[in-house]
Amino acid sequence: MLAVAILAAGKGTRMKSQLPKVLHKLGSKSLVERALNSCDLIKPDRSLVIIGYQGEKVKSALNHLSGVEFVEQTEQLGTGHAIQQLMPPLDDFEGDLLVLNGDVPLLRSQTIEELVKTHQENKNDATLLTANMPNPKGYGRVFCDSNNIVTQIVEDRDCNRAQKQNNRINAGVYCFNWQKLKTVLPKLSTNNDQKEYYLTEVFDYLHRVMALDVDDHLEISGINDRCQLAVAYDILQARIKEAWMMAGVTMIDPDSITIEESAQLGIDVIIEPQTHIRGNTIIGNGCHIGPACLVENSQLGKNVRALYSVISDSQVANDTKIGPFAHLRGGVVLGESCRVGNFVEIKKSNIGHKTNIAHLSYIGDATLGNQVNIGAGTITANYDGVNKHPTIIGDRTKTGSNSVFVAPVNIGEDVTIAAGSVITHDVPDDSLAIAREKQKVIKGWRKKN
Repeated sequence: MLAVAILAAGKGTRMKSQLPKVLHKLGSKSLVERALNSCDLIKPDRSLVIIGYQGEKVKSALNHLSGVEFVEQTEQLGTGHAIQQLMPPLDDFEGDLLVLNGDVPLLRSQTIEELVKTHQENKNDATLLTANMPNPKGYGRVFCDSNNIVTQIVEDRDCNRAQKQNNRINAGVYCFNWQKLKTVLPKLSTNNDQKEYYLTEVFDYLHRVMALDVDDHLEISGINDRCQLAVAYDILQARIKEAWMMAGVTMIDPDSITIEESAQLGIDVIIEPQTHIRGNTIIGNGCHIGPACLVENSQLGKNVRALYSVISDSQVANDTKIGPFAHLRGGVVLGESCRVGNFVEIKKSNIGHKTNIAHLSYIGDATLGNQVNIGAGTITANYDGVNKHPTIIGDRTKTGSNSVFVAPVNIGEDVTIAAGSVITHDVPDDSLAIAREKQKVIKGWRKKN
């Protein structure tokens, strides 16, 4: 049996925020959610989050995760005090307890898995994650024998000159034999400068304590302020982009690109500078995205080309070209080999194959067939001030420049709409529709001064 406890009770005053620190987001997920996600590989039997400051907000933010239990720490009196709050809910629990901080979001699942495996295979009372820091100033030092058995933990301020040469520090991630831990938790004292119960005091009473060095010390980076949050985001992005480049994605100027880990990219994708890919986005093989695109919660087929455009909550089929300066949103479904060009906005519409909407148009709540050609400045006037109404345009229809369709309206197949027309009634197949005033010329007219 294995339980996980996440320490998430603190306020995080250095964040200068009304939001609890653990709810600040790193990319698309909060810090505390990332801590929970780092335990995916070990599949814990119980997951407990220790809450305090604005605990209801933390509960609400995690209510989409099943199986999470919440334990309240009404007073924040240190890490040891937080773990003491687990004694009632884990009274009958037999197994191991993994303890993580809710503000350490970069731990890899593989690292957590190795820590638990090391702990259980060696039958340790406790196993702590350690890191060899290039500059360990400010961190407590961990001293071990040749078998990585911990012999001493010394706070930085208490280290002598020789001890300060040791670069191995305590990462604050622990795996305990719960039955042995709960017998020593009542022994914790507040005999320290902060007058708090420190969890590290339990190592004075436990007998077999082993250290495991993390391969990459950046994994244990904690978040105390917004500067550290920004640094952590850079680390996360570097991981994501490295993985995709190794998988066959080309990135032009990776430093200017961001990709959330929920995105999926095909091979031979090219991502240009200043492009951002977010949410549950899927980009197919051979796509060329950017420069300066935002693609969010969308699915792009193969060989899609998009530049200087925003695509959100939409589906784009193979071989379609988008942009520059196009905006697809709100459930657009775009067919194969389409062209959506300069300054075109499409919202909640289905567009057939080989349809062109080349420039300066708004298509909303519409269904367009195959091989439709939308002239420059075409507008579907879908809103009457109260409700949205649909426009339907059949296959191979052509709209002239500056056409307006006052919805609801149904335009048949093979229709031609004359430029400048305002269409308010349905048009049958194989028709020419003209809806505009006859031109008048008044000779000799000049505006008087």
